[in-house]
Amino acid sequence: MQSTLPKHDPLHVGIIMDGNGRWAAQHGLRRTAGHRQGAEAVRRTVEAAGELGIDVLTLYAFSADNWQRPSSEVRALMYLFEDFLSRERDRLVENDVRLNVIGRRDRLRPSIVSAIESSERATRACSSLLLRLAVDYSARWAIAAASRLGTQAAIGPVPDPVSDLTCRIERVTHSVAGVPPVDLLIRTSGEQRLSDFLLWESAYAELLFLPVLWPDFGPEQLATAVEDFHNRNRRFGRLPALAS
Repeated sequence: MQSTLPKHDPLHVGIIMDGNGRWAAQHGLRRTAGHRQGAEAVRRTVEAAGELGIDVLTLYAFSADNWQRPSSEVRALMYLFEDFLSRERDRLVENDVRLNVIGRRDRLRPSIVSAIESSERATRACSSLLLRLAVDYSARWAIAAASRLGTQAAIGPVPDPVSDLTCRIERVTHSVAGVPPVDLLIRTSGEQRLSDFLLWESAYAELLFLPVLWPDFGPEQLATAVEDFHNRNRRFGRLPALAS
């Protein structure tokens, strides 16, 4: 699969969308209402991303551990996801947004897998923004599964092990090829943990933990986060003068 990412250095933002249930509780609503409001926050965030210079946006929609939640909540989340795919496909194409769903697909019901594949085909030529939704995703599982695959190069010199494993992680997670590492990783709701999200890709990511609950997240919070990122001094292990 060829990448349609821009040629300049892209900005990759990952977001752990946390706080839907607490938002619902604060408003005296059922948890499913919080998830529906969370879906609206996704739409706002995607629309704002391109205007803020974000080239890749990876959203943590459903972790591998989320299967442990009550079956009624899991069904509601899967319904919302499938509904999002069907309702937003044309809007994504109109806004030149390429969709890529990363994670396992063998545990999703066939109708969801079909909707994923249809949306990915429909948006494959889009290039303004790459939107990745992590569904049934576990970074530890991805690294372990990738390590069991054979190397990318059958002949020739030994490949760079970091690049090689990166390519294999892309394969096992159904990711678009050539996605850059995460630059900025945001988590909402005030929790300060990574929860098995993009562990390999976030080795040098700037971390930002926000108190806002995900359903209340929008363009203003995203703009503030990006501004905070651009004000940070990223050294990647080098001395400040060399890094700049």
